[in-house]
Amino acid sequence: MEAKHEVLNNWVNEMAKMCNPDRIVWINGSMAEKEKLEKEAFQTGELTLLNQEKLPGCVLHRTAINDVARTENLTFICTSKKEDAGPTNNWMSPEEGYKKAGDIFKNSMSGRTMYVIPFSMGPIGSPFSKIGVELTDSIYVVLNMIIVTRAGDEVLKNLGTNGEFTKCLHSKADLDINRRLILHFPEDNTIWSVGSGYGGNVLLGKKCLALRIASYIGRNEGWMAEHMLILGIEKPSGETNYIAAAFPSACGKTNLAMLVPPEGLKIKGYKILTVGDDIAWMRVKEDGSLWAINPESGFFGVAPGTNMKSNPNAVATIQKNTIFTNVLLKNDGTVWWENGDGPIPEEGIDWMGNPWKPGVIGEDGKPKKGANPNSRFTAPLTQCPSISPYFDDPEGVPITAIIFGGRRTSVAPLVYQSFNWEHGVFVGSIMASEITAAQYGAQGVVRRDPMAMLPFCGYNMADYFSHWFEMGKKMKNAPKIFHVNWFKTDENGKFLWPGYGDNLRVLEWIIDRSNGNIGVVESPIGYLPDKEDLDLTGLDLGNGVIEKLLDVSKVEWEKEIKDIREFYNKFGDKLPVELEKELNNLIKRFAR
Repeated sequence: MEAKHEVLNNWVNEMAKMCNPDRIVWINGSMAEKEKLEKEAFQTGELTLLNQEKLPGCVLHRTAINDVARTENLTFICTSKKEDAGPTNNWMSPEEGYKKAGDIFKNSMSGRTMYVIPFSMGPIGSPFSKIGVELTDSIYVVLNMIIVTRAGDEVLKNLGTNGEFTKCLHSKADLDINRRLILHFPEDNTIWSVGSGYGGNVLLGKKCLALRIASYIGRNEGWMAEHMLILGIEKPSGETNYIAAAFPSACGKTNLAMLVPPEGLKIKGYKILTVGDDIAWMRVKEDGSLWAINPESGFFGVAPGTNMKSNPNAVATIQKNTIFTNVLLKNDGTVWWENGDGPIPEEGIDWMGNPWKPGVIGEDGKPKKGANPNSRFTAPLTQCPSISPYFDDPEGVPITAIIFGGRRTSVAPLVYQSFNWEHGVFVGSIMASEITAAQYGAQGVVRRDPMAMLPFCGYNMADYFSHWFEMGKKMKNAPKIFHVNWFKTDENGKFLWPGYGDNLRVLEWIIDRSNGNIGVVESPIGYLPDKEDLDLTGLDLGNGVIEKLLDVSKVEWEKEIKDIREFYNKFGDKLPVELEKELNNLIKRFAR
């Protein structure tokens, strides 16, 4: 149905005039509409129907070969003043952004259909939620948005005749990387994405709205939009503690959000409740406590490495009604990826659409992969076996603890707790991780990624840090803040910690600390566990391994402090004095 919203209708008509589609279709979100769109996409080759006996409702999509991950170098924040975007964002003036992208959008939908997708990030009508409308010429985008957001007529009804919405415009155009731009106009509540078909660049409700634009809105309105999973840990007594955790993409967020308790802890009867695996919107309630919702309604997870050992709940989730992107197509119409389940196929069609056999060497001298390292699955939250009964609650869930983490082979111990909220903001601000396949750049290089928000903060990150301090002042019972590192290695490069389900052992300590049930060992960087307080039942780490996991090396941290200082220097005079104070305190503690 067309909107009864004059501003919306005028905007759709204006964008249609620029993009020149053959027709305009308003998405209503019905099953009949979804099936019709899928049939059309099968005919054009945009989607491939998979084996419906083994994978009912599942389809396969391949992106362009040069379009397989977020292109951060082509992603811009377009604000009137460059300093409002800050030193960690690419900046472009709104005038230049609209002109450059407008030239590419001109007639980009000629011969195509413009789909109008009204969508809600968060439960429709929740005080947490925000509405957007995405215009796109991609059926793939429409079908993904139906999964990862609440989309269709109900959203239009909620928007009414004059409700606020984020204007989201996307066109594949010619998929030319030299004519690709992902532009955010926070002052106009607008997003333009052109020249890409990859989810992270084109599902505009996700990173673009739910993080970049929402972080800007959240600062203005007094709430937080964070790159965080949300999970609940329920004890047999029924008491549930909810944790929000920030990790850079492809560093285990989805695995942690759907964690299955290890054998050694199953006797304790813990139940894991998944609220979300990627984004948290958090508000301080009247009583001073912090509550969060997951604004999404689906998963957009990394396929390689997802298997019955790493994430059995994810494997169960994607057995039906799932869109697979850039994975290997097997001869039986099912899919496969590296480090997945089952034997390696003898042959198949790789993610680029070419015949594939294991062991074939590519031009780079390495075996060709069947699936792209950043290949994806898009699946409804409701299919997850560990889904929380409160995942759709408009009031959200109360947060007991906040966790920061990254992929570090050394420096950071397995887990430590910040001394207080201010120190916790410092801990989040100095997060660092090795670059992964989900990001644009050389893999393995360590980069600073504060709160895992470096690619997603929609304004000056120095102001973002200040916002964290301001939010802390509003809370009467602020969540305790921790840092974890599942990726510490020995001298041979072998991981010291088993990870996956065994991470619950660390979460158990975090909850006990948050509730004041156990003591700590103080270190210069924060509170460490007494190794006797970590329940390692059924886990054979070997002699001295737990000591290595909890070790804090003065030599390594002295180098780390230099790197932190260099990173902080980027922000100049805008760096909050609180962070400067915390860094100096860290230096003093190591000097004792």
